[in-house]
Amino acid sequence: MTDTRPLAELTLVEAALRYVPVVVSFIASTTDTPVSYAPRCDPTAAAAHGMSVRRHPIIIFAHPSTAHPTRTHRRVLETPSPHDKAAMTDEIHALWAKGAIVVTYDPNSPQVPPPQRPARDGRVNLVEPGKAPRLGKGGSPESRVAILHSLAHIESWAIDLSWDIIARFGQVRAMPRAFFDDFVLVAADEARHFRMLAARLVELGSEYGALNAHDGLWDSATETADSLEARLVIEHCVHEARGLDVLPATIAKFRKNGDEASAALLEGTIYPEEVTHCAAGVRWFRYLHARDVEKKDAGEEGQCVDLADEGGGPDEGVVKAFHETVWAHFKGVLKPPFNDEARSKAGFGKEWYMP
Repeated sequence: MTDTRPLAELTLVEAALRYVPVVVSFIASTTDTPVSYAPRCDPTAAAAHGMSVRRHPIIIFAHPSTAHPTRTHRRVLETPSPHDKAAMTDEIHALWAKGAIVVTYDPNSPQVPPPQRPARDGRVNLVEPGKAPRLGKGGSPESRVAILHSLAHIESWAIDLSWDIIARFGQVRAMPRAFFDDFVLVAADEARHFRMLAARLVELGSEYGALNAHDGLWDSATETADSLEARLVIEHCVHEARGLDVLPATIAKFRKNGDEASAALLEGTIYPEEVTHCAAGVRWFRYLHARDVEKKDAGEEGQCVDLADEGGGPDEGVVKAFHETVWAHFKGVLKPPFNDEARSKAGFGKEWYMP
């Protein structure tokens, strides 16, 4: 007999048997170490200090054969804790990578829109951008903590942005599977970056949430909520590209002031992976321009065709569209200095960002 009771009336075991869920158990404990149940405590950082974190299991109630990112995204976006967002992202990425989640979206089901604003707990006191802490030049421990805290905050929002672009645009724009591949991977990268930065803050005697921060990054997401092209340009080709411009100097500041651990984290992991995130923005903007504007075969895997216009260079049309999108949705102008080498690796030359 089929059990039709609501989930709220089932025990954990009954729900597991009925839904064949993937159970993500964040339980890492031993009998001889103190255990922290504090929601502000990051498992990685706690382990570095001899503590273990015991959490209730998170259940993804979706059979592996029918689950897909446009459904699982809501569990991340509606989860208040950034540490839990990161952990859930890891699990979804693992399921996607090994094929346990195989469907991108159900074209026969109406799209469920993502929340207008992702859930956030109150660990970070939000202020206007002009009132956020001054970061300084990294010459003092306080300045270095402020810089790392700002980066951790950015990465926490980048997790939500990655799932939002999948949920908000993947189905409505009929994007190919490679689009989902890219942004599930971007989400996993951002989750790892957040965890590593949060752990580094703990090592330096602070924690994520110790300082005020602003949510300007999500403000730009709201500005681009109606346009996938604008979201790709502003978030990935403007904001993330600006990160590429300034990260080398930030790395040098940490190294000059004796913080090799932070410098190595930024240089060895975050910086090279952010190049690939910018590349994803460029790749999918080019794809959409080829498919929906030029009406050419852009390819299912986002390998864009030659965009040559009669009498123009190979990128003239798409570069013009890029600049028009920046002018329409970005408050301000693109200012040097630019990291030409990193931007080139991401797939866009000077004609994309020079006036």
